[in-house]
Amino acid sequence: MIAFTIALGKWIITGDPLIFRQITDGVFKSAGDSVELSFKLIGIMTLFLGFMNIGEKAGAIRFLSRIVSPFFSKLFPELPPKHPAYGHMMMNFSANLLGLDNAATPFGLKAMQSLQTLNPNKDTASNAQIMFLVLHASGLTLIPISIIAMRASVTPPAANPTDIFLPCMIATFVATVAALVIVSIRQKINLLQPVILLWIAGISAFIGLLIAYLKIFLSQVEIESFSSVLSNGLILMIFAIFLLGGMFKKVNVFEAFIDGAKGGFETAIKLIPYFVSMLVAISVLRTSGTFDFITSGLQSAFSAMNMDTEFVLALPTAMMKPLSGGGARALMVDTMNTYGADSFAGRLSAIFQGSSDTTFYVVAVYFGSVGIKNTRYAIPSMLLADLVGVFTAIGVAYLFFGH
Repeated sequence: MIAFTIALGKWIITGDPLIFRQITDGVFKSAGDSVELSFKLIGIMTLFLGFMNIGEKAGAIRFLSRIVSPFFSKLFPELPPKHPAYGHMMMNFSANLLGLDNAATPFGLKAMQSLQTLNPNKDTASNAQIMFLVLHASGLTLIPISIIAMRASVTPPAANPTDIFLPCMIATFVATVAALVIVSIRQKINLLQPVILLWIAGISAFIGLLIAYLKIFLSQVEIESFSSVLSNGLILMIFAIFLLGGMFKKVNVFEAFIDGAKGGFETAIKLIPYFVSMLVAISVLRTSGTFDFITSGLQSAFSAMNMDTEFVLALPTAMMKPLSGGGARALMVDTMNTYGADSFAGRLSAIFQGSSDTTFYVVAVYFGSVGIKNTRYAIPSMLLADLVGVFTAIGVAYLFFGH
């Protein structure tokens, strides 16, 4: 409604009837682009999910669970030792790390149900449920499969779709640490315990040293090259580990790949109606001048503070992400189509997409699955962690892709 109001205002001011023609043309073009994009995704999603299924069959998720369980057990002091919820939560976190969204959601819902058995107030979120959900919503992901696939599928495609791999990893890690700190303060959890300190300090030190090395010793061109080599190398290494692990565990690698690949086809096809609805809506907002109105206002505000405004073009993705994952995904695609996948705005929108989860959707699905109505401080904690992720994403984008 706002978009049509702005379009009507432009027509009254300019007297140009082509404004409505442009909106109509944009609607039909976006609908066609949505279907084309979904079909392009089939091959990439099929490849990635096929390899992911090999890793899952080989025990990658169980292996990750064993590694992280000593750390996460300190964050849930109310849970009895060896409670089933630990296993479900570890499987959820591990699946998220590997980008296995289809596996992460069932494990997450099962974890909420397990935690609910210990909840004395069934309609109010417990401390453990809030900690779990805020960490889950921070979106810690090792491989941003769908984002890489989108960057490879837009027209024209990104020259190197994986160059956002490392920036996404840094942004999502900082957002996760922020979520951990925020909830720990509210729940009075001691983050100075040796196990917690070793994990956080170790990973933080690694990322800090990496950023220092990039900033001090490499030029901007060399930073982009380093990110590209490291990103591609890590992905190929993970594929190789999954294959070797599958053969070692005597997994039928071919059958496992085919089973996982089927999920890639189904996922891409299921995205068509979401892409059509979202990209059409965004097309109306863009051709009506709504986005120009918002971004020009933000650019003027930041310019008045003598700040660079290149990042403003990607902000719609960040603002949409807590509300709708599909909407944020569509805005990311629209930004890449409008400014180019390898533009600063296109890359930053991809990092925004990979730095957090859909807060309100997660709250509705996970808390709703166990009948919780009082979410206490869960939503403010998630949104604050999202904000930290947004600021980090902007900083990381300027570090890797700024000019």
